[in-house]
Amino acid sequence: MKYSSFLIISAFLLSSCGTAFLKYDKEDQLKKIDEFDEKVKIVEPNATPTPTPSPAPTAGTVAIPTESKKDLMEGKSSTSKSTKSSSKKSAAATTTAAATATKKPAKSAKGKKAMATDAATEPTAEPSPTRRQPELEDDEGFTGRRPNVDPFRVGEEVIHDVNYFKVSAGTLRMKVDPYATVNGRKAYSFKIFISTSSLFSSFYSVEDSVDIFMDYESLVPSVFQLHVKESGQLREAKMLFNEKDNTATFWEKKVTKKDGVEEKKQNWEILPYTQNVYSAVYYMRFFKWEVGKEYSFRVANDNENLVFSGKALRKEVLDTKLGPMKAIVIQPNIMLKGKFKPIGDNLIWLSDDDRRYILRIEAKIKIGTLVSEVTEIKPGH
Repeated sequence: MKYSSFLIISAFLLSSCGTAFLKYDKEDQLKKIDEFDEKVKIVEPNATPTPTPSPAPTAGTVAIPTESKKDLMEGKSSTSKSTKSSSKKSAAATTTAAATATKKPAKSAKGKKAMATDAATEPTAEPSPTRRQPELEDDEGFTGRRPNVDPFRVGEEVIHDVNYFKVSAGTLRMKVDPYATVNGRKAYSFKIFISTSSLFSSFYSVEDSVDIFMDYESLVPSVFQLHVKESGQLREAKMLFNEKDNTATFWEKKVTKKDGVEEKKQNWEILPYTQNVYSAVYYMRFFKWEVGKEYSFRVANDNENLVFSGKALRKEVLDTKLGPMKAIVIQPNIMLKGKFKPIGDNLIWLSDDDRRYILRIEAKIKIGTLVSEVTEIKPGH
């Protein structure tokens, strides 16, 4: 993946490969990466979670019956009479002890002086950060890490027609699926699909997709899974971001006509609150994007730690197949090791509303310009 892969439509770069998808008789084996499967447990809404057996009670503990647990959750009590009696005795003893403990000690000048000294020497707690972390990110419109207005709705789908030299090259689809659970935590479930049109498939066939899971509270992308099916290659790639130790692990299995089967693994340290190149497409929609302001966030990709920076250039009315739409025009850049690395003469149009739909992408390549523009929006619910 190169920096331009942030603009996913770069997958439409043409090649001299054959028209049909690459055939591989062990294609199913590409999808299985044992180490990833051991580290990541994803439960999607349609999946049935594996029940976790309750541990056997250990010495000195009392197992609570299932119905009692339910009652406790609801604030009720289903204990037996003997248990209630014991509880009353314990409560009485506790009340007596508490009353004894709370009796006021005799006043003395010495005691007052000691109390004052203790108060003066007690360490003062450090104030909590006054703005959202990390500091390089704009905090307007957020309370902590969460946005005040969530731009995403389950069932949302934005569909683009991708053009090259004003000829339809394929389709780009960006979806918001029902929330998933990743390693026990609630997560957004995003999906991106890209496929070539029948005309362009005669040059190079593309049928790629990526699943992105982003933690609901921290907005950090815990996982992505990339599925590539093209004329020249078959590829499965997976990435895991570990928030606890701030590491990224990337696994890849690939088959090409030229090199056959290849495997790759990368592991490197990342900074807190880092996005990947695919989650960045969604993450940018959380920000307000006021004209003249520049917005930045961290991105980890290909064993490197980058900073995405986008400047809101202007507002305009974009003429689309859905009719005129108010939009904000953004110019993206990448910073690597403190230096800006231009990712070409590219522009992104976001809808000028709380949803911040991606309406249009322009990416200038070596020959011509790829243009991806919205043709359909399903707002979700």
